[in-house]
Amino acid sequence: MKIMNSSIVNASHWADIYAERIVREKGEKAQYTCASGITPSGTVHIGNFREIISVDLVVRSLRSRGKTVRFLYSWDDYDVFRKVPKNMPNQAQLEEHLRWPITLVPDPWGKESSYARANEADLERLLSTVGIEPEYIYQAARYRSSVYAEGIRTALEKREAIREILNRHRTEPLAADWWPVSVFSNFTNTDNTTVLGWDDAYGLTYRCEDSGKTETVDLRTTAAVKLPWRIDWPMRWAHEGVDFEPAGKDHHSEGGSFDTAKLLCKDIYGVDAPVSFQYDFISIKGRGGKISSSSGEVVSLSDVLEVYEPAVTRYLFAGTRPNTEFAISFDLDVIKIYEDYDRTERIYYGSEDVGEKRRAKEARIYELSQVDRPQADMPFQAPFRHLCNILQIVDGDIAKALGMIPGVREADLKRLTCRAECAWNWITRFAPEDFRYTLRTPQSEPIPVDEACRKAIVLLAQELSTRFSDHDEKSLSESIYRVAGEAGVDPKEFFTVMYRVLVGKERGPRLAGFILTIGRDRMLELLRGYIE
Repeated sequence: MKIMNSSIVNASHWADIYAERIVREKGEKAQYTCASGITPSGTVHIGNFREIISVDLVVRSLRSRGKTVRFLYSWDDYDVFRKVPKNMPNQAQLEEHLRWPITLVPDPWGKESSYARANEADLERLLSTVGIEPEYIYQAARYRSSVYAEGIRTALEKREAIREILNRHRTEPLAADWWPVSVFSNFTNTDNTTVLGWDDAYGLTYRCEDSGKTETVDLRTTAAVKLPWRIDWPMRWAHEGVDFEPAGKDHHSEGGSFDTAKLLCKDIYGVDAPVSFQYDFISIKGRGGKISSSSGEVVSLSDVLEVYEPAVTRYLFAGTRPNTEFAISFDLDVIKIYEDYDRTERIYYGSEDVGEKRRAKEARIYELSQVDRPQADMPFQAPFRHLCNILQIVDGDIAKALGMIPGVREADLKRLTCRAECAWNWITRFAPEDFRYTLRTPQSEPIPVDEACRKAIVLLAQELSTRFSDHDEKSLSESIYRVAGEAGVDPKEFFTVMYRVLVGKERGPRLAGFILTIGRDRMLELLRGYIE
């Protein structure tokens, strides 16, 4: 089965379009730098992940063109700890460290070196699972070792020019005593400080408002001074030579931080701003809760991976333009998303025929969805809905469920086990109640049925006993209608009776396929109490 080289023939995917734009605007370079980053103020949510994977997709596109790419992920862990998220333990301890740099706030779980590191480590452990391997930069370490001393000095030297640029996008101008730096007190660790003066070189004097003490620090050696966000961002673009970095629509709004950063990058630090695009928000469907790190009402990458296998998680983003708002579903749409992914996989491997234009589009999405390079042969497909049915038949026993699927090879087990784990998580935590069921046992008390329905059950049992192996879903469905008619039972009524017999509910999975999945011997055991 021939696999198309979609990286070469398809240039309509948004990641490829931006990769081409980067090369066009930045020119041919020995290395391109793509960047992303966030403040680890709380649990990193799936909305933050959209930026990370958006950069990863562009990085992959550049590399598919033979470009050398540096993918930076910055942890802005020297930002101020402003609010305690509701989902954090040891709230009182965290409250004591408000206004401290996040990197100095203790880990409330007592496992990592700091609160910041705990939030960072949670995400870092997962990113490789979805095929993302950036180079991490920890801004606290950089600031505290004075790596940015010259960048800070430049901001101080051009204080008035920065003020003028920022004031263009403010309703109220900055105060006369405004300084383009912030200081964490060496006496109390908080940012409740006032800059008193600068010596036009490296000496900065500040007053700690909590202690009343005054101190002069040297920018080349101090750990206390940093730039505020709107100035820090363009300074780092210049320092790292960033060619591409997207941002959320709040940053890209008119007069937002991207607009000012672009001007500061050019006018203050002397380089052009990176290529960028705006990505939209993500909503959550089927589990409630608003995405917000500061409030603690979050859905994280870990939460998503409990329901979506890694490649399908990537597919959600690779198949959606970044400037489009979309919902990550935990309701019945989960089944459709898996079906759509499986169809894209079949199109990629040529087992489902579509037009060439559609094939190129779907193949590129599939290629970018993979954690690693796509394998040579098409993987074995176990439909998500079918897995859900089998798992409920065997009470969540994944090994037993996979053993019931014909054609599964040893090489398929790792991938299918992951999908089965996701399916069982979805069934037990998010599936609608009318989708869930537990198969009754031969020891269950038989439900009351009238004589006509009992006759139909007897006829169905005879059909299963003698001709089970002859049936596919279509032919068995026809037989179910036939035995209902022979017994004088309305087929709709008989379906209801059979669901009550099998799962104790009025409805269930498509009956013929469900019976075939349950198997001949087990079906006859379940029907024995109605035919003896």
